[in-house]
Amino acid sequence: MPPLGEFSTTFDATVRPRLRRGAAWAVHVFTASGVVIGLLALLAVLDGDPRAALLWLGLATFIDGLDGPAARKLGVREAIPRFDGATLDNVVDYFTWVVVPALFIYRFGLLPDSFALVGAAFIMATSLYTFANLDLKTSDNYFVGFPALWNVVAFQMFILESPPLLNLAVTAALGVLTFTPVKFVHPLRVREWRIPTIIATTVWALTSLWMVVIHPVESTAAFTLWIAASIYLAVICLRRSLRRA
Repeated sequence: MPPLGEFSTTFDATVRPRLRRGAAWAVHVFTASGVVIGLLALLAVLDGDPRAALLWLGLATFIDGLDGPAARKLGVREAIPRFDGATLDNVVDYFTWVVVPALFIYRFGLLPDSFALVGAAFIMATSLYTFANLDLKTSDNYFVGFPALWNVVAFQMFILESPPLLNLAVTAALGVLTFTPVKFVHPLRVREWRIPTIIATTVWALTSLWMVVIHPVESTAAFTLWIAASIYLAVICLRRSLRRA
């Protein structure tokens, strides 16, 4: 029987790397599941079911929020160096953040009819810059330029029932902001004000979910909390934008 130390060394050299690679592949599969959720959201849009589409998009966003921290915690890049999880994440994100929301905005008449197709194309075209921009994040984890969060924009347009002309102006403005140095907070990775930002993001997400579930019924309490969380996130984005790097 080999000595205990020799057995432990053999275990570490053979079993642990396999377990690590298995965990790394599980994270990649988790990331890839977002595209399936995105497909379900797309089918809901085509079926004319905005509530289901928003719920599926919300689930895809939840997955996207978890896979990055899990990948960094498990050292996925080191465990499987020949598979680029960042590229996988970008492909899934472009589908769930941009393609499906653009079709949502087009399908449910959130833009003026004469600009609906142009607006959807504008969303998809300007968002390409986000996913190709090598300087997308600052050293303190803010996005530089509007980070193509069109799933959030589509949700807000639908829930607020804002006029199509206003939606068109917002779409044009956000598309332009994609190419500017204006900062947008990464709600989970920002370093300053980390705890209140995570709390505000959690409040925003939960109240958003509740408003989608009960739509078109109004909830004053949920809407008030949602507005408060939105204002907080907007203020820290503005604060960081006005500060020099």
